Amino acid sequence: MAGVSRCMKYSMFIFNFFFWVCGCIILGFSIWIRVSSTQQGVESSVFAGVNLLIAVGAIIMILGFLGCCGAVKESRCMLMLFFIALLLILILQITGGILGAVFKPQVEEAFTLTLNTSVNALKSTTGEYKEYQEEFQKLEKKDKCCGLLNGPEDWGENFNKPSSNICQCELEKPSSDLCMKYQGRYIYKKPCGEVIIQQIKDNLVIIMGIAFGLAVVEILGLVFSMSLYCQIGRK
Repeated sequence: MAGVSRCMKYSMFIFNFFFWVCGCIILGFSIWIRVSSTQQGVESSVFAGVNLLIAVGAIIMILGFLGCCGAVKESRCMLMLFFIALLLILILQITGGILGAVFKPQVEEAFTLTLNTSVNALKSTTGEYKEYQEEFQKLEKKDKCCGLLNGPEDWGENFNKPSSNICQCELEKPSSDLCMKYQGRYIYKKPCGEVIIQQIKDNLVIIMGIAFGLAVVEILGLVFSMSLYCQIGRK
C-alpha cells in the first residue's frame, strides 16, 4: 500500500505553523483595535465585528496547533477535526459577510444613535459623565478635533465654564485648516465624529483584507488536510 508523502506531510506542518502565526496576528491586531476603540469612547456594540475577529483569531491558533499535531503524528482523527472546524469557520465568515452587507443600514443607524447618546453625555452638567468628558478632551487634543457632530455646540453649557479649555487650539500659530475663532478663542474646527468614522473605515478595510486573505488560507488548509487524510487512509 502507498505510504504517506513526506512532502505532503511537512507541507501540511509548515502550512499549519503559518496558520497558527496568522491566528496570533489576527488576535493581537483585533485586540489593539478593540482597545483603541474603547479609549475613543465608542460603544462596544458598534465593534461586534472586531469582537468576532478576536474569537476567530483564538480559534485559528488552536486549529493551527491541531493541524501541526495531526500532520506530525499522522492522526486521521485530528486531521478530520481540523477539516470540519476549518470548514465551519469558512462558512461562518461567508455568512458574516452576507449579513454585514444586508444589515449595513441598521449598523449605520446604531452608530448614529451611539453618537447622539455620546453628545448627551458631553452636555451633561451633573458630574455623572465627568470621567468620560475628561477622556474625550484628551481625544480632542490628540486628534485635533472638537465635539462629536456639531463642534463646540455638543458641549452645551460645559463649553463656557470658567477656565475651560475645551476644544482649544493649542498650536502656536492657529491654522485656518485646523482652527476657527469661536466666542473669542481659537478652537479646532473638525468634529471628532468625522475622525472616528474615518478610523473605523480604515480599520474595516484592513479587517476585510485580513478576512479575504484568511479565506484563501482556509481553502488551502482544507485541500492539504483532506489530501493527507486520504493518503494516511491508503497507507
